[in-house]
Parts: sequence; structure tokens; C-alpha cells
Amino acid sequence: MLANMINSTSPNIRRIVLLGKTGDGKSSLINTIFGENVFKVNHSANSETISCQSATREVSGCKVHMTDTPGFFDTDPYDENVEPVLKCMIECAPGPHAFLIVLKVGKYTEQEKAIISVILKYFSAEALKFATVVFTHGDQLEENKKIGDFVSENPDLRKLVEKCGGRCHVFDNKYWNNQQQDEYRTNRFQIRELLKTIDKTVEENKGRYYTNEMLQSVEEDIQQEKERIRLLPGNKSPEEIREQAKHNVLKKYLPRVVGTVTGILLGALFGSLGTIIAMPGVLGCVPVAVCIGITAAIGGAEVGYEGYEAGAQADTAKEAVKLTWKKAMAYLCEITDILKSTRRKFHY
Repeated sequence: MLANMINSTSPNIRRIVLLGKTGDGKSSLINTIFGENVFKVNHSANSETISCQSATREVSGCKVHMTDTPGFFDTDPYDENVEPVLKCMIECAPGPHAFLIVLKVGKYTEQEKAIISVILKYFSAEALKFATVVFTHGDQLEENKKIGDFVSENPDLRKLVEKCGGRCHVFDNKYWNNQQQDEYRTNRFQIRELLKTIDKTVEENKGRYYTNEMLQSVEEDIQQEKERIRLLPGNKSPEEIREQAKHNVLKKYLPRVVGTVTGILLGALFGSLGTIIAMPGVLGCVPVAVCIGITAAIGGAEVGYEGYEAGAQADTAKEAVKLTWKKAMAYLCEITDILKSTRRKFHY
């Protein structure tokens, strides 16, 4: 058994990110694949994984780095906290070889149906080329039925799996570790098959891992930070240096991302407010309404950019929010001045 210090950027490693709803068994699945209790499992309705976790082990002769994300469909699905997502990006940089979309064998609800939207929100459509659907609670699968049969019975599930290249597997984190008469219903068999699927996915993607501009930028910053740390006094191992570098990069990125998100939200709010005020029914003048509406829309985008700039100037996420609010209020005052000036000009 290898410790969690295997370098996750080694060319001989498989980086895997798990996505799924709280309670569907992501942490348990990692423990099952690794053959040990790496992550704590909580059976309550609230997410146990409130921040990104990752670990590396050797499985069937292959080094595997698995990242357990916060529940992407937690008890508060409208939470705009970007820190867990940013941590996920940093943990899986320079990019995962595979995404595992984790679902329970059972009902396929609206929350599960929305998982594609979540992937598109945080990653991109190309991420589906690297995705495999993995079902847990395999003991709920009817006797003599395989997971492909279960999927084929549900049009929505079938569509999801098709979007993931037809890749799907099933595990049971509670019962299938015991000796079973049917080899298919053993986690040992499913682990071998899953690793084969991931290898085939890498091969189909010509050896590439999934990446995007943010992941590339994160990895570049991690490498630069590693070089800086390496020159400092001390005898840190390469693994310790990378962990410290990831921590420092998170501190650098978080205020910028929080500032940008806050700016976009406030910009959209004030932009909409300006557009509503500028409607013909309010101002009574179509050209003026159009003009101010465009100004509001552009201003909304500008507040998002100002949020990024505020984040760059801030040391913490909290400070980034405060600075962004100041920028947004300055923009609101600007819109108000435009309205006053317009009323004076057109005498209404």
C-alpha cells in the first residue's frame, strides 16, 4: 500500500475526479477502489465532503489519484461558494484523465438529470469525452441483470450514458466486498473493468487528459510557485513542495474568483435595473431607452471585470467582496448621473 505522497503529476498516473450528489456514495466508492478507508463517510442528508479531498494509491499495479468533490447537488443547490470548485481545479491540475459521474441504482430524479448542466457549468462539453457513469448501491440491481440492462430501461439514463460514450459500471460499497457466486457482482471485478475503461478512454483521447484555460493557468502557477519554494531554506520533499504550492495558488486565485463572481452578479443586477428604468414606458423616449439600456449592459460586464481587478488587489475573499461592492456602487452612481443628465436634456 502506497502513501498519499505519490506525485499526482507523474506521467504513469491516472487522475480521476468524482462528481455527484451528496449521499450517492462518492467517498465510499473511493474507499472501495483503494481497499481502505481513506475518506470519512457520513450517511446524513448533509454533505460530509465540504471541501475538495484527494488521495493517491496503487490499484492493480496502476497509480490512481482520485479527487472527491463537494456534493455538486448539496442541500443548498443555489450556493454560489466557488472555493470548493476552485480547490477541485487545483487538486486535479493539470487535468483529469477521467470524470466519474456517480449515481445510485434507483430512481433517476430531476437532480440527477441536471448533472450534465453542472458539468457544462464548471467544465465544458468536451469533458463528457472523458466521463464514465458509475452506479453505486449495486445490491438494488435485480438478480441476473447487468447495469447496461438497467440503463436501457430508462430513456433519460440511456441518453446520459450515450453522451458519455456508452461507458458505465456498477459497484456496491457495502455488500459486494464479500464473496459472491456471480463474479459480476463483486467490486474486485468492477474495479478491473473500470480501470480498463479509463485506460481505453485515455487511448481514445490520444493520451490526453481533460484540460481548459483555467486548469492550464492553475498548473502554470503551481509550477512557478514550486520553483519559488524550492529556492527557500528547508529540506521539503517534492510532494511537500507541490502541496505548499497548491495552497499558495489557492490563496492567490480565490479572491479573484470571488471578486469576479460578485462583480458579475452585481453587474447583472444593476444592469437589469438600468435597463428597466430605461424602458420606453418609464422614460417615454425609445432612442434614449435603447442608449441607456446598452450602457447598462456594458456596465454590467464592466462590474464583473472590476470584480476581477478588486480580487487581484485583495488578500482575502472577504476583502475582494468589499472592494467589488465599492466598484459596483460607483457604477450605480454613474448610471444615476446618466439618467439625471438625460432627463434634463429631454425635459422630462
